[in-house]
Amino acid sequence: MDLALLRTFVTVHRAGSFTRAAALLGLSQPAVTSQIRTLERQVGRPLFLRRPRGVTPTTMGDELAHKAAPHLDALVEIAETGLDEDSSLRTLHLAGPPEFTAERALPALTDLCGEDGQGLTLRASFGTAEEVLEGLAAGHHDLAISTARPRGALLTTTPLCDEEHVLVAAPRWAGRIDTGRLRRDGAAALEDLPVMEVHESLPLVSRYWAAVFDSRPAASGTVVVPDLRAVLACAIAGAGLAVLPRYLCAAALERGEVVAPHEPTVPPLRTYVLVVRAGTLAMPHVARAHDRLLGAAAEWC
Repeated sequence: MDLALLRTFVTVHRAGSFTRAAALLGLSQPAVTSQIRTLERQVGRPLFLRRPRGVTPTTMGDELAHKAAPHLDALVEIAETGLDEDSSLRTLHLAGPPEFTAERALPALTDLCGEDGQGLTLRASFGTAEEVLEGLAAGHHDLAISTARPRGALLTTTPLCDEEHVLVAAPRWAGRIDTGRLRRDGAAALEDLPVMEVHESLPLVSRYWAAVFDSRPAASGTVVVPDLRAVLACAIAGAGLAVLPRYLCAAALERGEVVAPHEPTVPPLRTYVLVVRAGTLAMPHVARAHDRLLGAAAEWC
């Protein structure tokens, strides 16, 4: 059985689409279709059921993928290890949310780069969870950091760390909050205060309000800017309330530039995951970065 046909088959099985598999393989969609038909003729059974949107494997297709995929991944690992040893530099394309990627992920990976590193150059992209997962699935990135878990067999996830969220405000705004009423009435005590966020939908504020106050925020955002570092800067400048990751605002809290007017017994958490395309951890440069981030995350939690 032709290994090239098996490689195409496994890619289609993981991608769930001839079109997406073609993009990942650098082939045309008709070429992928032709290879799958050739393989189906060789095995004498259909391997996929064609659907209006993509394909789903038959029982035979699942069985063949289960048998073939580990061996193909092992061959990729052997080939990539040789390439890694022969090449002075390999490039890792990383994607994730701007704040977490800039403040935590990139510093953790820098010792893999440069003259004293392990032959790695790094290219980073920022985006929403949806954007980075779509880019990873399309082959634009090698490794993604996300707060959303993808569906399907193409992308696989590993839990990375939990992020604690904190309600913060500049001292002049915090001083206007009746803490007794806040404990008694919850979010009603905050209705008249301006709120800052990264999106009009108020994702962090809404999550905090739901988890801590069992309610929804009453007002729209006074300042909306798609970077939590900018939200923190606005909070320090006195623009209003914000919900921020503790790692991002810890220094400002310690310096008294912002305060936490409410500390719930169980703070809201958001979980980050590392995401790769199935089989790509066989590539040494991807595996090294993946392992380095997992090791660093043990100290972040």
